[in-house]
Amino acid sequence: MDFQHRAGGKTGSGGVASASESNRDRRERLRQLALETIDINKDPYFMKNHLGSYECKLCLTLHNNEGSYLAHTQGKKHQTNLARRAAKEAKESPAQPAPAKLKVEVKKFVKIGRPGYKGLLIFSLIDYPEIAEGIGPRHRFMSAYEQRIEPPDRRWQYLLFAAEPYETIAFKVPSREIDKAETRFWTHWNKETKQFFLQFHFKMEKAISQSGNILPPGMKHPPPLMSGPRQPGDNMPPPPGGMSVPPLPPGASGPPPMPHQMPMPPMPMRPPPPEGLTLS
Repeated sequence: MDFQHRAGGKTGSGGVASASESNRDRRERLRQLALETIDINKDPYFMKNHLGSYECKLCLTLHNNEGSYLAHTQGKKHQTNLARRAAKEAKESPAQPAPAKLKVEVKKFVKIGRPGYKGLLIFSLIDYPEIAEGIGPRHRFMSAYEQRIEPPDRRWQYLLFAAEPYETIAFKVPSREIDKAETRFWTHWNKETKQFFLQFHFKMEKAISQSGNILPPGMKHPPPLMSGPRQPGDNMPPPPGGMSVPPLPPGASGPPPMPHQMPMPPMPMRPPPPEGLTLS
C-alpha cells in the first residue's frame, strides 16, 4: 500500500493525531508536571469522597484519580475560580495596616557655636564651658569616605568631638592605624574646668634600631658592644712573617712584646743621566 503521498503520513508511523488525542496528551503532560511540583495533600480544595473518587471543592467537579484532579488545577476554570475567590476575600477582609517601622528620633537642640580647642598632631584640648548638665563629650575616628564636606582622600582620616549644645568639630589627621594600648591612648574629662583632653599615638610601621636608624624589614637589632677591660691575648693580631710569640717573663702583665725586626737596608739610587740623554 502506498503511504508516500498521504497527507501528514510517513512510512513506519501512525496517522495524524486527532484533536481529542492531542488534548489527552496535553492533559497527561500537565499531570506529570503537577505531580513533580505540587503537593496534593496541601491543597485546601482537594477532597476524597466515600466513593473513592476525588472532588474539587472550589469548582465542584468530580475526578477519578489524582492525575485528573491535578490536570484540572492547571486548567482555565480552576484558575479563574481561584482569582475570583482571592478578589472576594480581599474585598471582604478589612485592610490591615502595615507594620510600623522603628524610628530613631534625632535629638534636636539649639547649637550655640563651636567650642574652644587647641589641637596638635597627637594631643587635643577642647573647652566646653556651657555644656549641658549630665552630658560628657564624645569622640570617634571617621574615615574620609564617611564625610561629605571635602573630596574623599584615603591618606587622611578625621577625629570628631561632639557635646551638646556645641557644634561637632573635627581634626584632620593622617590615615594610619591608632595604637589603642592603655599607655598610648587616653582621655580625660575635667568636670570642674569643663575641659576634655585626648592623646593618642600611631602604631610604628617599622622597627627602629638603638642608634635611631630605621631597620629594613627582616633585619634584627645589632648585638651590644663588648664592655669591660680587655684580657691579655683577646683578639691579638698574629705576629708578622709567621713568627711565634715568645712567652711572658715571670711577673710580667699584659701582652707579650713583639720580637724586634731588623730594619730593611735602603735601596741604591741610580745617578741622574747626563744632560741631553734619555733613559730607554
